[in-house]
Amino acid sequence: MIKMKKKRNKKIIIIISSVVGSILILVLLFMFLLSPAGKSNKAINFEVKKGEKTEVIVGNLKSAGLIRSKYASLIYMILTNNKNLQAGSYELSKDMSATDIIKSINNGNIKEVKKPSVKITFKEGTTLKNYIKQISEKTNVDYDEAIKKLNDASFLKGLIADYWFLTPDILNTDIYYPLEGYLFPNSYEFYKETTIEEVIKKILNETKKKLDPLKDKIENDKHSIHELLTIASIAEKEANSYDDRTKVTQVIYKRLDLNMALGMDVTSYYGVQKEMTETITKLDLNDKNPYNTRVTSFIGLPVGPICNPSIDSIKASLNPADTDYVYFVADVATGNVYFATDEKGFNELVTKYIK
Repeated sequence: MIKMKKKRNKKIIIIISSVVGSILILVLLFMFLLSPAGKSNKAINFEVKKGEKTEVIVGNLKSAGLIRSKYASLIYMILTNNKNLQAGSYELSKDMSATDIIKSINNGNIKEVKKPSVKITFKEGTTLKNYIKQISEKTNVDYDEAIKKLNDASFLKGLIADYWFLTPDILNTDIYYPLEGYLFPNSYEFYKETTIEEVIKKILNETKKKLDPLKDKIENDKHSIHELLTIASIAEKEANSYDDRTKVTQVIYKRLDLNMALGMDVTSYYGVQKEMTETITKLDLNDKNPYNTRVTSFIGLPVGPICNPSIDSIKASLNPADTDYVYFVADVATGNVYFATDEKGFNELVTKYIK
């Protein structure tokens, strides 16, 4: 009887020892799986995106080689209630334990990494396609994909809802580049790794900042903001000084009132998508497109802006000079602009300044 009891006790001890041993092994395994994934202290940039699910974040940590086990880390998070991972870019290393990584991201107290950025300057009078060319050369933004996005009606409608100065006028399918004229020329800093959406919204925010002080004047003008920016873009290309630009805008308004063709070369260049430094042909000047005001049958403004004008040109469209000029000649060599009230005076200017 005593012998049987001893055997039973021995069996219980063996079972308990086995259970305790198994638990100990599991605990040790769990601790091992939460230990540093490596010895390297080399910084690894890790990004937690806004709204990203916890399981995805932990999976990304595993893929990056920063933790040993996705599931051990998830169990640890549940047991310790560390489930509120903060969005942001973080600097991590393989010699950090999973517990340290999770706690730090949960508290958002890892030093945020400054993403590599680039500075891009868009000169006054630059066209949208040249904006995108510069952007694609200095960031990861693809030129063709960007142009496609900037012609996407759904994307444009979203922008119209967000910015008071964007109107359905930009949805006209005859317009080459819907946001032409609306991207304020300035110096900007962008992340090298970015999206065309982020870039455009940053530029449009700057446009808003510049146009907000003029909002009342713009909204009370008899011309729409789309027309004003179109006029401003022509003045930008035709003249250099603010004074000359106010006279150019006055000529434009005068010709519109007289139901005359604007007859301005800069619109011809844009219509055939040539730079002002390129040679323009007679065929180009006679090309019937929605921008070319040199075609005598074309009465009115181009379908949209031909460049992104400066604030001076925008102000010139709102404050035309008080003159009776109907004609002008731009001296390309000097940048000077000469004005005339009639055709005779214009012809004299052409003889004198056009070589």
